[in-house]
Amino acid sequence: MEVGWKLICRQRQVFFFFLFLVLAQAGSEFRHYSVVEETEGSSFVTNLAKDLGLGQGELSRRGARVISKGNKLYLQLDQETGDLLLNEKLDREELCGQTEPCMLRFQVLLENPLEFFQAELQVIDINDHAPVFMDRDMLLKISESSPPGTKFPLKNAQDMDVGRNNIENYTISPNSYFRVLTRKRSDGRKYPELVLDKVLDREEEPELRLTLTAQDGGSPPRFGTAQVSIEVVDINDNAPEFEPPFYRVQVPEDSPIGYLIVKVSATDIDTGVNREISYSLFQASEEISKTFEINAMTGEIRLKKQLDFETTQSYEVNIEARDTGSLSGKCTVLTQVMDVNDNAPEVTMSALTRQIPENSPETVVAVFSVSDLDSEENGKISCYIQDDLPFSLKSSIENFYTLVTERPLDRETRAEYNVTITVTDLGKPRLKTEHNITVLVSDVNDNAPAFTQTSYTLSVRENNSPALHIGSVRATDRDAGANAQVTYSLLPPLDAHVPLASLVSINPDNGHLFALRSLDYEALRAFEFRVGAADRGSPALSSQALVRVLVADDNDNAPFVLYPLQNASAPCTELVPRAAEAGYLVTKVVAVDGDSGQNAWLSYQLLKATEPGLFGVWAHNGEVRTARLLSERDAAKHRLVVLVKDNGEPPLSASVTLHVLLVDGFSQPYLPAPEAAAADAAPAAPLTVYLVVALASVSSLFVFSVLVFVAVRLCRRGGAASVGRCSVPEGHFPGHLVDVSGTGTLSQSYQYEVCLKGGSGTSEFKFLKPTVTNFQGHSPGPDIEETPNFRKDFGFSNQ
Repeated sequence: MEVGWKLICRQRQVFFFFLFLVLAQAGSEFRHYSVVEETEGSSFVTNLAKDLGLGQGELSRRGARVISKGNKLYLQLDQETGDLLLNEKLDREELCGQTEPCMLRFQVLLENPLEFFQAELQVIDINDHAPVFMDRDMLLKISESSPPGTKFPLKNAQDMDVGRNNIENYTISPNSYFRVLTRKRSDGRKYPELVLDKVLDREEEPELRLTLTAQDGGSPPRFGTAQVSIEVVDINDNAPEFEPPFYRVQVPEDSPIGYLIVKVSATDIDTGVNREISYSLFQASEEISKTFEINAMTGEIRLKKQLDFETTQSYEVNIEARDTGSLSGKCTVLTQVMDVNDNAPEVTMSALTRQIPENSPETVVAVFSVSDLDSEENGKISCYIQDDLPFSLKSSIENFYTLVTERPLDRETRAEYNVTITVTDLGKPRLKTEHNITVLVSDVNDNAPAFTQTSYTLSVRENNSPALHIGSVRATDRDAGANAQVTYSLLPPLDAHVPLASLVSINPDNGHLFALRSLDYEALRAFEFRVGAADRGSPALSSQALVRVLVADDNDNAPFVLYPLQNASAPCTELVPRAAEAGYLVTKVVAVDGDSGQNAWLSYQLLKATEPGLFGVWAHNGEVRTARLLSERDAAKHRLVVLVKDNGEPPLSASVTLHVLLVDGFSQPYLPAPEAAAADAAPAAPLTVYLVVALASVSSLFVFSVLVFVAVRLCRRGGAASVGRCSVPEGHFPGHLVDVSGTGTLSQSYQYEVCLKGGSGTSEFKFLKPTVTNFQGHSPGPDIEETPNFRKDFGFSNQ
């Protein structure tokens, strides 16, 4: 992909290099076409494809279009055939007025690759207008004293056509006194001049009515007529005269209505009423009549409407001064309109791209042209945009500009740009035009989803309900649309032995995590897995995070008493010498709890006793000790019920029953059975029997413990069991090592290997061995044989 981008960038550089070469050449020549006015719309003008040397269909592929100054298009281009056609019927007089030749300039724009061609269309005039006299009835008062050869200018006719279709000559109806001459003014317009051929005689003929005819040069010619009434007046031999006969004035185009242009003055050397002069516009066109007015008495010429330099740059105003004797003098006022900066520059868009993919190299956003109707400095233009944008303007030909990107854009940094193209002229005051373009940066999938945390730690209490929501993960994507839509999934577990698919699930839409089944703290205290977040872009991008789930303990396990055994066939009896001091350690209740934390904090208390106050239980370590000195009056047999309770909520408990036998000393040859101690006055012979039975029981228990110890060693070497060191086909407790930490309720650390006897309805212990002990107790009497493992197996030691 990187190689492809480099290739595209190189192609664009070559394209812009040749673009400016072509634009420079295109601006140096114009293609000229012509069409006769009033030609019907859709008429054929030329074939642009042939003129430009392009093949058939190439105009369509390159996005050819015809653009012209302003927004009105008089031409249309058929991109398939390459034919340039008229959009509508053209009226030369409406488009250009009296300007000849009538040229309409336009440009041909090829977008891909970008290329300009300049062209102009000449609208050829036809003779579609006849000459028209603005004043169809003219009145001339001519003194009878006028000599032959006297000339009388007449009001001219107007013809909207130009060239040879304009007025060619004037004729007058046949008469004995006058003929007409066709004169040409400095601006090229022709006017009639009446010439007196014969002296007038008012007494013979006081009035004449003649027909003046204007003929144009068209084929066939067109005519216009006016009536000329001539009154022969008595002698008034001095006509008014202007001094000077020619006035030149300059007027700013922004002059207000009523503005004084100039004051003309004429004098008449006659006397009396023959020297009274009145002023009027002479031979004024409709435009001049609408623009200027003259005070008939003072000769002041003022504006009737606003001037516009861009429409008309100068006016030639003819003024007539007439005395009461109908003699007149003429003068000309040349009014030059001075340009002021009253037109703001204009911006015309030729091509515009409003959306650009991010990370794209230099891209053409817009192609536009600027223009100003003012002239000289007022018409000079500068164009610029804001400095803080990654765009630049490049000038081409004839005030054409291209707006391009300077560097690849990043949508995540900025998704929208408001580009203001400011065009200002150099007039005083400067006028400017602003054109706003909104450029949108479209998204490309260039950002992978990012989790809010690199790892998450969630907590869930054991014995939860299935499908429980245990937490959420969240990832965000800086892209937009489908590129920012994140889908969550579980990744393959790091530990192949963790059945992740049966433990948790994740909602792919929102990242919510659910526990699929009830968790057991005692079986699984914590587990880890990875979650992935992938977007929906092409290609898709993804990331991952680590999730650690901690299973919180619930108080769902009651304390379990390890010692003394409660499921033995015969209860365990503790022997206490009557000579024991207060605080003598009778035995120690050892219990464990499968829970953790405060749920495994065990406390011990004496629930029941045969003789209250004789024994006490330490609450934190389960040690059973004498509370006072023993006496002969104390009963020989005592039954103690010790309650073991955890610190959970609600607390769970277990109880254990202890049998304590008070003896005078361990050297006695017999131990009384629990049933023989019914009274203190029992005969001595039965007591001896009981002591013998007790000694035999202890010996049997020792032998049994040795056998079990050997069996356990053999069981460890075999290693046949998968979940423990003893094979326990049935029972409520699996074989395992139970660790009793000294930081709990016991003052030392103990580790017991427990196996239950299979096939027993009471689930009795088959073997119990403390692997690390530090119990304290009394030492056995001299008549009891002590083996090296005796203390270790039963947890006794001397006080």
